[in-house]
Amino acid sequence: MTSPSLQPVTLAGEVVRLEPLQAGHAAALAQVGLHPELWRLQPEPVQSQDDMQRYVDRTLANQRDGNCLPFVIVRQDDGRIIGATRYMDIALAHKRLEIGGTWLTPESQRSGANTEAKFLLLQHAFETIGIMRVVFKTELSNMQSRQAILRIGGVEEGVFRKHLIAQSGRARDMVYFAILDEDWPAVKARLLARMRRSA
Repeated sequence: MTSPSLQPVTLAGEVVRLEPLQAGHAAALAQVGLHPELWRLQPEPVQSQDDMQRYVDRTLANQRDGNCLPFVIVRQDDGRIIGATRYMDIALAHKRLEIGGTWLTPESQRSGANTEAKFLLLQHAFETIGIMRVVFKTELSNMQSRQAILRIGGVEEGVFRKHLIAQSGRARDMVYFAILDEDWPAVKARLLARMRRSA
């Protein structure tokens, strides 16, 4: 069940803003999100407009069930949607959630968009919702994602072997990372300094 602090909200930064995902976003997401490389390590690849509509519908159904709070990532300078992200695996009784399901168009990667999106999500989680533990996970073989999580301040906690099964049937080893509420002040300062340098 969602709480008032987990209702859809827009989170705005300098480079991007995170807007609540809506059914009408499927077409815009399909225009920018059908690159095969984006979905290579995802459990269910999105390869067509219909796949993207199913992805959006499934995500919104998960939101209605209280399992996630999804966002589209919008570029501030021109209002163009460049990706998506979400809070997921939400356990408010334990003050824990995961940030995941993130993808960005190839041209938006390494642009500062991901760093600011993660900053906005972390800030809202720790400072507004009152979360104690934010989890990130990625496939063991996804070195780019692992490095990105470490750069934002995630602490690697271990590998869950054969933790998930992809749609293809392939077993996926997942690496877990976390940032705790006591880590947040230092992580926040580091992220703010990094964003200032890249501005």
